Amino acid sequence: MIPAHPQEKKLPMSNSTRIPAIPAPAFSSIQVPDLVGVVEAQLQDAILSGRIAPGERIVEAELARQMGVSRAPVREAARRLESLGLLVSRPRHGFAVRTVSAKQVRDLYDVRIQLELLGAALACQHASDADLARLDARVDDMVARAETLPSAERVALDLDFHFAISALSGNHYLHRLFDNMQTEVRMFLALSEGSYGDLKQLAETHRPIAHALARRDVDAVQHALRFHLEDAKAHASSLFKT
Repeated sequence: MIPAHPQEKKLPMSNSTRIPAIPAPAFSSIQVPDLVGVVEAQLQDAILSGRIAPGERIVEAELARQMGVSRAPVREAARRLESLGLLVSRPRHGFAVRTVSAKQVRDLYDVRIQLELLGAALACQHASDADLARLDARVDDMVARAETLPSAERVALDLDFHFAISALSGNHYLHRLFDNMQTEVRMFLALSEGSYGDLKQLAETHRPIAHALARRDVDAVQHALRFHLEDAKAHASSLFKT
């Protein structure tokens, strides 16, 4: 008869023999950058600053070489800019910067004017006193920096003023429509802004708009906006062929 083995005793686990807990991760996950977005931003800046002129062809291979990327993100970035109205696709020739006609300028401004008139009227109703007062400070900044800023930054300040009014309308759909126009508006302004003589006076033309908004005077603000934008439309369209 085989003798039974004595039952083994379980020894208590000491602190020195415990399995250590897995420490919390010391690093956060690495986010892959939006390469197409980076290429798109650089290409858009080059177009809006005039470094790539209207009608000029986008050479994917050369841009890819300069940026140190493959052609795929350049091509996808070009497709995005085509949807924004900055590029046009030509069969067997790739993409080119769109040309601008006087009719295109007039058509865009006709829509822009109506949107801004409605947006300003709504801002008079819905914006706070503090928000409306800040618009005058924006004009102060535009005037003070008019002669020192590069053209692209002057254009950005100009559009920021109008964009702020659209946002103060409180109407999401109106603001979204206005936002969708901004790339083309920026392009038209970038091509025409440098032909103005007195840049300080150009900035000052926003002052009556800000003052009328501060008073919540719908008729006055719409009159000031229409005068400002009709003048911009006439000036910009005069620079391009019909």
